[in-house]
Amino acid sequence: MENRCNDLNTIVDLQQDQTLKDKGIAMKKIFLFTIFVIAGCSKKEITTGMAAAAEKVFGLNFTASERDSLLDGLNERLGQYDQLRTIDLPNHVGYPLYYNPIVDGSNLPRGRDRFQFTEISAVRPENLEQCAFMTIPELAYLIRTQQVKSEELTRMYLERLKRYGPELECVVTITEALAIQQARKADLEIARGRYRGPLHGIPWGAKDLLAVPGYKTTWGAAPYKDQILDRKATVVQKLEEAGAVLVAKLTLGALAWGDVWFGGKTRNPWNTEQGSSGSSAGPGSATAAGLVGFSIGSETWGSIVSPATRNGVTGLRPSFGAVSRAGAMALSWSMDKLGPMTRSVEGAAIVFNTIRGTDAIDRTVVDVPFQYPSKRGLKNLRVGYIDSAFADSAVSDNDQAVLVVLESLGLDLVPIELPEFPTRALSFVLQAEAAAAFDELTRTNRDDELVRQIENAWPNVFREARFIPAVEYINANRARTLLNQKMAELMKTVDVYVVPSYFGDNLLRTNLTGHPCVVVPNGFNEKGTPTSISFIGDLYEDGNVLAVAKAYQEATGWHKQYPSQFDIE
Repeated sequence: MENRCNDLNTIVDLQQDQTLKDKGIAMKKIFLFTIFVIAGCSKKEITTGMAAAAEKVFGLNFTASERDSLLDGLNERLGQYDQLRTIDLPNHVGYPLYYNPIVDGSNLPRGRDRFQFTEISAVRPENLEQCAFMTIPELAYLIRTQQVKSEELTRMYLERLKRYGPELECVVTITEALAIQQARKADLEIARGRYRGPLHGIPWGAKDLLAVPGYKTTWGAAPYKDQILDRKATVVQKLEEAGAVLVAKLTLGALAWGDVWFGGKTRNPWNTEQGSSGSSAGPGSATAAGLVGFSIGSETWGSIVSPATRNGVTGLRPSFGAVSRAGAMALSWSMDKLGPMTRSVEGAAIVFNTIRGTDAIDRTVVDVPFQYPSKRGLKNLRVGYIDSAFADSAVSDNDQAVLVVLESLGLDLVPIELPEFPTRALSFVLQAEAAAAFDELTRTNRDDELVRQIENAWPNVFREARFIPAVEYINANRARTLLNQKMAELMKTVDVYVVPSYFGDNLLRTNLTGHPCVVVPNGFNEKGTPTSISFIGDLYEDGNVLAVAKAYQEATGWHKQYPSQFDIE
């Protein structure tokens, strides 16, 4: 410990050495190492020189007397940090300050649920594997009418998971024993007239950050690859109660970033030379390749939108607080959301209707009615589009064509603009919360076990986040309130708006504010891989955005195309 403090005094002197600067040693690295050394010093070891070095990291400039006054408090903090770190804080221990995206003067939606899904008649195909790419409504009809047994459908998907999973690197664990048990139970119940609803007997896959008792929950990361959590995620529980059949735990980029996990890189079934994007890489890839009937992903900043786009599937990122995250890996308590990845918007609506609502565990969840407008009600919705986005010459023809389709449906499109706000200045909220969620991983150096060790990867980001002052984190969230207010004013003018999926700061902005998003395929690029368009709705009005996205999707049919390489044998 003494050596570290001696090293620090040397470093502080070196900061003034112009010859060292001339040798190209970055000041940023010196300051980062300075704070690292401070953390290793014992009580009453921080000096004014160390405080001066730290100020530069935090963008501050105190006087000599002010620094001198700081020393007792700074050294006392070190002791407090040591005590705090003796407390066991596993990832599932929540954050007691709950983010509420509703601004003053606004109210939660009221009334009764209004959701009636459209049943789609289907005939059992000669080759059962032709069901692999059917939508949830189609599969639901086959199972409800007992043309297809859940067990045979489940075995078909299990076989495809075994056949194509290794090529796509999209599967962590096949839950075969559980799946067969659940499928047999579903068949018995349906035969006895106890049909639970449109997900009864349908096989699905879970992003492997959802806890399932008796199975590994790896979070896609080597330090946790053998982790078994003795709890059941609320989403898993709700789907089980609806009669859905869990066939696999699917890959995610390590700790919910990207498509690289401890076992490899998840592939895009449209082009297996390309990654699946992330972090819901496995759910996107497996759904697109017809390995599951649907899947559950998660999003903090693009982790449903991006892989849904890359893999050409439909993704719903629900309003923040619409779906419980209990039993899911925490990355950012104020930004994480769980949502379905499906082959149609109708299917996403069915899954959402099943998994939404409170559970008395995740305190951020609110109970609001799911009001899904009828076709007649759809005509009354005010649909906007980000004018500057579609006027941009860089926007693809696929995106431009979306507006033409929407107008052909009789929707009166309203040009709008996103309110000006320095949104990216708030992005470190995610990094700060993620670093707290994985604090022990950083302090024990087990972050070295993660596959990705580049600058733009979690190990470095977690370390970097230790230099975010608590004051700035709090002020960023206060500024977030102002952003919420601006977005609330915008959403008074429209019910839903359409925007290219990666335009400007929209993706970060709406993840910070918690607004729901439905992303659907809208064509293919010059390389033959899918593109997408996003629909954004008002908070807790997920039904409106689903209805508009569904109308667009059914008028185009892009969702009915699938990668031929994974067609039936």
